[in-house]
Amino acid sequence: MLRARNLGEADRIFTLFTASRGKLDAVGKGVRRPKSAIGGTLQFLSEATLTLHRGRNLDVITSAQTVHSYWQGLVEPNTFAAASLLAEIVDAFCEPDLEMPEVYALLAGAAAALSASADAVSLVPRFQLRLLAALGLAPPDDACVRCAAAFGEHDAWLDAEAGGLSCERCCGARGSANRLDAADVASFRAVGAPRGGPVRAATVATPRVARAIDDLVTYHLGKRPKSRTLLDTFPA
Repeated sequence: MLRARNLGEADRIFTLFTASRGKLDAVGKGVRRPKSAIGGTLQFLSEATLTLHRGRNLDVITSAQTVHSYWQGLVEPNTFAAASLLAEIVDAFCEPDLEMPEVYALLAGAAAALSASADAVSLVPRFQLRLLAALGLAPPDDACVRCAAAFGEHDAWLDAEAGGLSCERCCGARGSANRLDAADVASFRAVGAPRGGPVRAATVATPRVARAIDDLVTYHLGKRPKSRTLLDTFPA
């Protein structure tokens, strides 16, 4: 469950991300009443098996059974802020009724990892970069996005408009604000490494890499996620 909003006196519209149908909105009738049988099942980022009845405008949730609930692990303020950002960008990137099993698996794994982590904020950059990869927007991590020159041990610059990192010749004139040194480039590469693949450096992003990844996400979305403001109040 990505988000919910009230409808009428007792109903609620849930934005769901499903394994079989992608993102969809569905109505939970009477879920705000104390005796609702499904109200407590549809918790933030929980996984549930649902039965839906196709309605004229929106599907109606007729039954729900919890598969995994992460709510107890997500209630800490910093963890909730991180989880809110993940849910918001998945909601923003994914079109309704478009099946995206890789993104579903990524989000489900991230919810479990966040709920069990003592440092949830540090997990956000890796999720963001892997999400871009799942959407076909992953930037190259070993060569300039403009001229394809290998970085080697050289610095790189964030070039959000080109969708990745640029070399000094292509982007160095922009100054030091978006500059990543060789250690940052190695961190960028490690953070974006596929699950189970070889990792040569720590998967926790350096501050400059975390900022660069966030800027890439913001560029592709065309706006800064609202949850980022809350997340920025917690140390990375």
